[in-house]
Amino acid sequence: MMKSTKNIEMTLESGMGAILHADKKGVTFRVWAPNAEAVSVVGDFNDWNVEENCLEQEENGYWACAVGQAKERDEYKFNITYQGNSFLRNDPYATEMTNSNGNSIICDLNFDWKCTDFKMPDWNKLVVYELHIGTFFRGENKDSVGTFYDAIKRLPYLKALGINCIEVLPITEFAGDISWGYNPAAPFAVETDYGGPKGFAKFIDEAHLLGIAVINDVVYNHFGPSDLDLWQFDGWSENDKGGIYFYNDYKSDTPWGDTRPDYGRVEVRRYIRDNAMMWLDAYKCDGLRWDATSYIRDEAGGIGYKKKEIAEGTLLMQEINTEVHEKFPSKILIAEDLKGDHNVTSKYGDKALHFDSQWDGEFVHPIKRVLTAVDDESRDLNDIKSALLNLYNDDAFQRTIFTESHDEVANGKARIPEEIQPGEADSKFAKKRSILGAVLTLTAPGIPMIFQGQEFLEDEYFIDDEELDWSRFSQFKGITKLYRDLIKFRSNPKEFETYGLTGHEIEIVHCNHESKILAYTRTHKDLKDKPTLVILNFSSNVYKDYKIGSQKHENLKTIFNSTWQGYDSEDFETIETNLSILKDENYDNFEHTLSFSIDGYGAIVIAVDK
Repeated sequence: MMKSTKNIEMTLESGMGAILHADKKGVTFRVWAPNAEAVSVVGDFNDWNVEENCLEQEENGYWACAVGQAKERDEYKFNITYQGNSFLRNDPYATEMTNSNGNSIICDLNFDWKCTDFKMPDWNKLVVYELHIGTFFRGENKDSVGTFYDAIKRLPYLKALGINCIEVLPITEFAGDISWGYNPAAPFAVETDYGGPKGFAKFIDEAHLLGIAVINDVVYNHFGPSDLDLWQFDGWSENDKGGIYFYNDYKSDTPWGDTRPDYGRVEVRRYIRDNAMMWLDAYKCDGLRWDATSYIRDEAGGIGYKKKEIAEGTLLMQEINTEVHEKFPSKILIAEDLKGDHNVTSKYGDKALHFDSQWDGEFVHPIKRVLTAVDDESRDLNDIKSALLNLYNDDAFQRTIFTESHDEVANGKARIPEEIQPGEADSKFAKKRSILGAVLTLTAPGIPMIFQGQEFLEDEYFIDDEELDWSRFSQFKGITKLYRDLIKFRSNPKEFETYGLTGHEIEIVHCNHESKILAYTRTHKDLKDKPTLVILNFSSNVYKDYKIGSQKHENLKTIFNSTWQGYDSEDFETIETNLSILKDENYDNFEHTLSFSIDGYGAIVIAVDK
């Protein structure tokens, strides 16, 4: 074993990776390499001399040393010896890198925060905006990827839209400079081309100053698969698989290669736990969206094997989520599981995963079927009813609902207007029917989410090397105003008396399969006298003096009409709702009758007048 000749006698700091000492005089390096015969750290501080700073063995396969001459911004790697061979590896805990296959950088995550009193919005008032940093906005330089600093310039726009929560696609270091982000090469490092750790912290700080929460998308179902120094990290592996950080048997198999982390190892679970806590603590993220959790808790049909539970994957999520709830009770944990499983957001039972909300495939898929059906007769209102009424554990906000997401508008699937009328996404019918999807998303029980550009009818597939087409914002400002109005009903109910949209309760009050008219009320349990009524027309027919039953008989007003000409002066022709109540006239088994007019593929929202 090599022996250090230049390590200064210093107290080791706790933690993993490169830990700057509190007095800034030196750095503790610690790494897990249980099969290594020797480990040293090389970098700018020792002219990359593999013999100068050797790590000493600790318990359970950990190695550590303190290097007095190491300082912030120095580049470094670990030199690992296994079976007589030595090789360089980046630090698994590196929080910054020169690039995905470059060097690790000693980085201080103690940022200078301007916003110190941010409060997460109430979950029942959240409206989430999913965006991809590389394509959301590129500023002046259209030939490069977007950065956190570019995105900051558009935060006032999101604030004006009414957005109070941003969910960013994964921002960890990935191979190359263009990616969706779901190929994490260095799970602790922030993508250099986006602006690195300081850029991400700045983005979160500026969002918080505007009252906007930030949720980070994390990928724990696989790592890599490319530029991955975790692969056979300390030299050991079995079956030519990934070594200490990965399963080395059939459980390694995922759609992204043999890259499933070994959740059965305490050290790997700790690694993922430390990663989750870093985003929530050091970066002040307001929540995490876990990617593809079904691939963590079961083999998910691995090639050649039957679907089988991975119990230690379930344990991983239970351990982390329980700790997060204890330490950060206001932060939200969202799962992309898409299996319709109540256990995902349950807090009780051996299989409960303790997430707060989950992406709801039982909403998006039936809604899209109805919106994209070619003829009105094919629109099954039962699909709409099932999408509206689906709940997890009787909690409306245990589901996150949407019609567009990065997955739903890529890989052969287009934006909703384009799906409705291919090649004519700007047509009147495509606009109107896509807006019905927006109305459903923003008024149904659940946490609503829209995808970048949806609010100005972006019609292109999501591609990670093409910027969002901001020219469409100028073209469709009226549609953006429509989204803004709908969003404010949810995020600011006091202004519009739309408290019902922030409650759990929903009742289908009218469903006519012939006329294709569906209506539902949303109610908050503490404000039952202030329900919100939503009426949608899934046909091209214009209806005058249409009647549905009503519990209320006074002080009702129309607060939203989706085909108001102010939203689109070219294609929309305002059909006045002519709202009237026929008191004591029974209809639909309700005490009173509500009469109104509604445009083809139109939607109206009715609230109690102040």
